Amino acid sequence: MEIYQNIETLPIFQNAVITIGTFDGVHLGHLKVIQQLTEEARKANGVSILITFYPHPKQIVGYENKILYTLNSPEEKYMLLEKTGIEKLVVVPFDKSFSDLSAEEYISNFLVKKFNPKTIIIGYDHRFGKNRSGNYELLQKHSENYGYTVKEIPEHILKDITISSTAIRNALLNGEVKIANTYLGYNYFFSGKVIEGHKIGRTIKFPTANIEITDNHKLIPKNGVYVANVKIEGEDSFLKGMMNIGTRPTFYDTERHIEVHLFDFNGDLYNKTLTVHIVDRIRDEMRFANADELKNQLEKDEKSAKKIFLS
Repeated sequence: MEIYQNIETLPIFQNAVITIGTFDGVHLGHLKVIQQLTEEARKANGVSILITFYPHPKQIVGYENKILYTLNSPEEKYMLLEKTGIEKLVVVPFDKSFSDLSAEEYISNFLVKKFNPKTIIIGYDHRFGKNRSGNYELLQKHSENYGYTVKEIPEHILKDITISSTAIRNALLNGEVKIANTYLGYNYFFSGKVIEGHKIGRTIKFPTANIEITDNHKLIPKNGVYVANVKIEGEDSFLKGMMNIGTRPTFYDTERHIEVHLFDFNGDLYNKTLTVHIVDRIRDEMRFANADELKNQLEKDEKSAKKIFLS
């Protein structure tokens, strides 16, 4: 898969079959659309092109004063899309100027000029252009003039995508990781660098790696204790462990932390990047009377986590 992030230097595409969307999460609903894209490209002896945007359009035109949390960082999205078999990924820098294109300009100066599409695969309810005035019917109206065919994504698939995206975000925010993973088709994951912490875990024989997430838009699940598979940068295999997301109420902390305890691991992780794939959730974060009570609970959590790995 080739990635293009500058739409001013795109090559001339032959028999381009394109689809457009944010594809946040690259979940099972999205895969149905991508499958249609690749099949149409194969039939047309053309090239499959997925067009997406960065930052998320809603961050520019709908969420100016608040953070829009997404399921994937740009790098995570690219990695997931590469597995789907699409040939070209075009990441359009979405800014106020782009959002001000009229619907007609969007078709002529963006879709046609930049991609010269043979086929456009789009949802019946897709909106584009300033004030979202463009739609499927407008694309159909100009199809003969510009020499492309418009193919509609069925309504039931679009509803699946909408339901799935909403369900995934809500499930993660509610701590229902297994539900989110079912809709995603993979275990929800994030990456971050290991930074120095307070080393409290060491004192109770549960050393943890404190992970710093630098992507402020990445959705982090509800506070609690989780079961996780963890990959250390540069390593191929996963390590099993458990993770706490929360504020360490036993120690009267107020800042939110992400801490991972790896089973049967004694190496140095400082400044390394960990990728955490969340398998399940064990319990809510709790406040204990003292460190000994916390240690006793963590021992129970470890047993629970290991049972989940065996199930």
